[in-house]
Amino acid sequence: MYELDYSMMLASVGAGKTAAALTAMKELLAAGHIKRWLVLAPKRVCTHVWPLEAPKWASGLTIAVADGTPKQRATAFSSKAQVVVMAYDNLQWLTAAHIKGFDGLILDELTRLKNPSGQRFKALFRFIAQFTTRVGLTGSFTSNGLEDCFGQCKIVDQRLLGRSKGAFLQQYFYLVNKEFNQWEPRPGALEAVMERIKPATFVLDAGEYKDKLPPLHTVEIKCSMDMADYRTMKRDFVVQFPDALAIAANAGVVTQKLRQMAAGFAYVPEALWLSDHKFEALADLLDENQHANTIIVYNFVAEMEELKRRYPKAQTLDDKDAIARWNAGEIELLLLQPQGAAHGINLQHGGHHMVFMSLPWSLELYEQTIGRLHRSGQKHPVWCYVILTNGTIDERVLAALRDKRSLSDIALKELT
Repeated sequence: MYELDYSMMLASVGAGKTAAALTAMKELLAAGHIKRWLVLAPKRVCTHVWPLEAPKWASGLTIAVADGTPKQRATAFSSKAQVVVMAYDNLQWLTAAHIKGFDGLILDELTRLKNPSGQRFKALFRFIAQFTTRVGLTGSFTSNGLEDCFGQCKIVDQRLLGRSKGAFLQQYFYLVNKEFNQWEPRPGALEAVMERIKPATFVLDAGEYKDKLPPLHTVEIKCSMDMADYRTMKRDFVVQFPDALAIAANAGVVTQKLRQMAAGFAYVPEALWLSDHKFEALADLLDENQHANTIIVYNFVAEMEELKRRYPKAQTLDDKDAIARWNAGEIELLLLQPQGAAHGINLQHGGHHMVFMSLPWSLELYEQTIGRLHRSGQKHPVWCYVILTNGTIDERVLAALRDKRSLSDIALKELT
């Protein structure tokens, strides 16, 4: 961050990128290289990570969190705080008047800006030239494929991969389906892209602390259900239930319907439960682990509602002081959705068991969710259980996550 005006820091969960960033931010302010920092991050990271981590690594650094109502956010920007932290969700609210005087920009969880056509990206890009120092923090550039790299690099420094995504695709990909604008990387594209961004990228390895992290054990739990309705939906895109009709308009919708049915339900449009096979597997697992404190990961609201019905004492992150109570060992079952809690939350002190009722497609969300437990400060081996329905899309999703992991591993090797 001292050497480069525009840079990216690639670090696995718990490796210390927030600590490293805060250390450099304080020093750059003290040296007069930066007047004021703006930090953009996922909402929970803004409220639960940056204000808590700053005193540990950058004592004396003043931080204001731009959260809440527009008036409250404006108050944070008009304060004298050296660092203002704001969620990506509020980017479209941001104006030039708010960020007058800011010249340093930290993009925590840079993958939130991977889509250059997205509203968040466009809202920030209007002011990007104002920030003469820009740093992107991420766990993986290629969490869902090489194509993700372009937007992330463009917001940090357009010189890395160019200004036009079309030109980027033409150079490193070939078009396999014009109708759906589907591109596949050319041979050697991954290595070539990593070589171009390597000078601006610092890979933060856990180094000497790596062996101090307890082992992570991932266990697949297979279960079965009646497959008649599932096969009908897969074949016909429609299933007639006794009191409802489930219809999938296209292949994308049917994929989502199959994920729901593999979990045991279908939205028609309300949640209609078809099977409790995964809940039976969960109950057996909890009994086997003697009801140790456990994080249960869900992807669908219907799963969360059914979990709360079956386990009334289960808590979500929205419950009062849930993070503090979990880390104090006071919560036996904590329900967590990857989209809302996969980044920045420290849950390693309250338990070491995690169960996925269903899986996200995103490798980043999957790994970051596990990283809530398997991170620095965890004292016990972490057990991650993935409940899969035999012969369903569950198996394809897990296979896809493994393939993406391979891509990410290769990319990391090219950068080190």
